[in-house]
Amino acid sequence: MHGPYCCPNCKTNRTRFNIIRQMPQAVKMDPRTGEVVDVLADAEPNPLHLAYRGPEYRVQCAVCGLIEDERTFLKFGEHQ
Repeated sequence: MHGPYCCPNCKTNRTRFNIIRQMPQAVKMDPRTGEVVDVLADAEPNPLHLAYRGPEYRVQCAVCGLIEDERTFLKFGEHQ
């Protein structure tokens, strides 16, 4: 988190935000029941299961509820 935020949706909020930390967990599921069959370790190489490559966290505007990548809030904060 580097720099001021501004919500690109409500355009007025510059102070109230929720930081949502994303902690992905790789799992293998039963296709019929949806039950988790196996939890895969991060270091476990598996050619059929790509590792999560998304952002470590996302930001939610605590005024209007918009949830976006941090870059969206930072870019809008730079231009306001």
